Amino acid sequence: MFDIGDKVVYPMHGAGIIEGIEEKEILGEKQSYYILRFPVGDMKVMIPTSNVEQVGIREVISNDEVDKVVAFLSGDKSKMSSNWNKRYRQNMEKMKSGDIYEVAEVVRNLMLRDHEKGLSTAERKMLSNARQILISELALSKDADEEEITALVDSIIEGESV
Repeated sequence: MFDIGDKVVYPMHGAGIIEGIEEKEILGEKQSYYILRFPVGDMKVMIPTSNVEQVGIREVISNDEVDKVVAFLSGDKSKMSSNWNKRYRQNMEKMKSGDIYEVAEVVRNLMLRDHEKGLSTAERKMLSNARQILISELALSKDADEEEITALVDSIIEGESV
C-alpha cells in the first residue's frame, strides 16, 4: 500500500507521485484508486489500489541506485538480434518488466544502434518512450529537472559512441 506523496513507477508510463487516494464508483462498482501524477508529460492516471501488484507498480529507486543506473548506461551495448522484429519484441518485454536496468538497457542499446545504423520508425518511437520512462524515474529519484537528467543520459550515451 502506498501513501499520498510516495514516488512510484508505473511500468510503460514512467515515474509519478501519488497525489491522492479516492473512492470512486465506476460501472456500478465502488473501488479505491490511486491518483498518480506524472511530472514528465504532465499526465494524471487513476489506478485501482487492488491492481497495484498485477500492474507492477513499485517505488522509485533510491538516490544511491541512480549512480548504479548511470554506470550501467555507460556500459557496452549488449547483444541484440539483427532481426528488427525480434529485437523490438525483446525490447518491449524489457520495458514491460518495469525494471529500471532493463529500461536503461533498451535506451542505451537503441541510442547506440541509432548512431551506428539508424532505427526504424517503430524503434525510434520505442526509444523515445523508453527514454521518457528512464528520465522520469531518474529525475524523481534525484529531485532534478527533466532537462538536467535528459542532458546527463544523452552525454553518457554520446560519450560512448564518439
